[in-house]
Amino acid sequence: YLTALENVMLAQYFHSMTDKEEALGALDRVGLKDRADHLPAHLSGGEQQRVCIARALINDPTIILADEPTGNLDAKNEEVVLRQLRELHHGKIASQQIFTMSDETQFDEVLEEIWTLHENGELAEVGRMEVDGALPVALAVDRMEELGLVEKRRHGAADHTHKDILNRCHEAIHPATHTHEHGEFIVDFTAAGRQRAADVIRRHRLAERLFTQTLKVQNEEEIEQQACKFEHILSPEVTDKICAFLGHPDSCPHGSPIPAGECCEKAGHVRHSEFENIRAGD
Repeated sequence: YLTALENVMLAQYFHSMTDKEEALGALDRVGLKDRADHLPAHLSGGEQQRVCIARALINDPTIILADEPTGNLDAKNEEVVLRQLRELHHGKIASQQIFTMSDETQFDEVLEEIWTLHENGELAEVGRMEVDGALPVALAVDRMEELGLVEKRRHGAADHTHKDILNRCHEAIHPATHTHEHGEFIVDFTAAGRQRAADVIRRHRLAERLFTQTLKVQNEEEIEQQACKFEHILSPEVTDKICAFLGHPDSCPHGSPIPAGECCEKAGHVRHSEFENIRAGD
């Protein structure tokens, strides 16, 4: 029986004292100031969720525990809420902490996804990639384009089909839920993005080889979980040392090629897979 404004002010009441203007400001930040006097029954599910976000943030909490805080939101309002949380995280509103995958880590995951699709002769398309993270894949790709890692282009006149692709790290077969519809945009690497993707893939597949060949780990799920962690934390120096220790392997245990590093060239183990040659000439 409480309006959106009263819901936010209720959190103030239990914390200290109410401040109507401050509560209105919290609703305004999630785009609901004009709905302040509406009851929950008169709000959509997404609007109700944004009221919950405003109520959660009104008292500047030290820690925010949020389970799918954007689950009922469309893309536009999802970005509004994520921006609020990101600003909190970076201290623009208050000195607070959120627990989420860092943007840089998510960018690496998207680059890995694009590489896997290209390696299997598939186009990487926004709307057909499955990557976990704080940002929706479409927004992550936009940020990556701003950073010069990828380029987006619309589908051309030539039609194409899609096939199922397995990405072991993401534990998903693509396409999973998108049938045979095309994605919104096609995503291609820039030179910088291709190099960064190659580095991520190299770290991951060397880690797979290390756990299988040297540590004799038998559990496939455990190998993939650890390899997915290693791809984000290994320094170039450590990566080269692992590569040299393993004898500069050409492929991972599943037969997928491992991009060569500088240490491979210095040791005379230069190799160029057909995929690398094709992509280098794009």
